[in-house]
Amino acid sequence: MLTVGVDLSEVARIEALLNRYGDRFRNRVFTEREQVYCNGRITSLAGRFAIKEAVAKALGTGIGAVLTWKDIEVVNDDRGKPELVLHNQAQTLAHELGLQQWAISLSHTDSLAIGFVVATGSDQI
Repeated sequence: MLTVGVDLSEVARIEALLNRYGDRFRNRVFTEREQVYCNGRITSLAGRFAIKEAVAKALGTGIGAVLTWKDIEVVNDDRGKPELVLHNQAQTLAHELGLQQWAISLSHTDSLAIGFVVATGSDQI
């Protein structure tokens, strides 16, 4: 199986949500590791938000009905490359779909953030 997901998020929207809801939004959407890595950088948080949406699309579901925001986590390796860690329902659903390998890419400007994911099963490259 091969599946992809993509999401484009407006940085201003994420900033507005953070301004309006503060820690309530931040703690609901982002894991502690994500918050520490981003260190308040809105563009970095928007990129992670876009990846979470893209992963949900690749899994064929939305956030809320089946998945929670924190079921999908973006961490960085020692060189800064973003990597995906799935937890709880996201991990279960990926396993049920036979998705074992994930490649993610995120980028942002001052106004937009994009997240792109590709997931494959063991028989795909």
